[in-house]
Amino acid sequence: KNVKYEQKILLLLTICHSVPDSKGEAAAIETELMKDYRFGQQQLIEIWGQACALAITKAYPLSSLAKKQPTVLVICGPDQNGSIGLVCARHLRMFEYEPTIYHPKRSSHSLHQDFTVQCEKMDIPFLSYLPTEVQLINDAYNVVIDAMLGPEADCSNIKEPYSGILVSLKQVKIPIISVDVPSGWDVEEPSQDGINPEVLISLTAPKKCAVSFSGKHFLAGRFLPYDIQKKYELNLPDYPGTDCLIEL
Repeated sequence: KNVKYEQKILLLLTICHSVPDSKGEAAAIETELMKDYRFGQQQLIEIWGQACALAITKAYPLSSLAKKQPTVLVICGPDQNGSIGLVCARHLRMFEYEPTIYHPKRSSHSLHQDFTVQCEKMDIPFLSYLPTEVQLINDAYNVVIDAMLGPEADCSNIKEPYSGILVSLKQVKIPIISVDVPSGWDVEEPSQDGINPEVLISLTAPKKCAVSFSGKHFLAGRFLPYDIQKKYELNLPDYPGTDCLIEL
């Protein structure tokens, strides 16, 4: 199964030879969306966050959760992936999950603050610290959503508190769901010593590091204008029906 999956991702990356699998090209597509197509950053984050929440409902439906309460821990970083995590948590709350957010370093960016207020207004709790005893995390939550370090992060220079959080995530027994790039992974290279998520939600297109990923893999990129898809030769897969994401 893993060989077939890797071949499938390799084929997708080969066909999509200009897929935004590098930091520079992903940033270029995002800049073009905002400058030429007048997408707002808040709009893009909302699209991605909702798609992440929908992917989680497909991977872990309420009826499949092991614990009586549908608890979910969302760990958010200070940059765009963290904002996507906040939006994801808000939508999960609307889908009747019970998210809790751990957001150790909040951004001063006004959009980030807006997303934080939206979660607070929906009575989504924020943790003041992450338990150092990993078993407490295992006992309290069904899954962990990793929305910490996105494609722009320098995985060779991860500082506290995120380096410590990654140590804990490597030890948890409950499933981890990573947004776009698993935290600690190099966007260009397969991970040798990173966290091991069960689910990966790629945004726009799979990154090179996804070649080595053997878990459940979703892609959220249906919103991209056709001219951008053509310009960057993305050749994205056909999405089923009216779905905004597809399982690879």
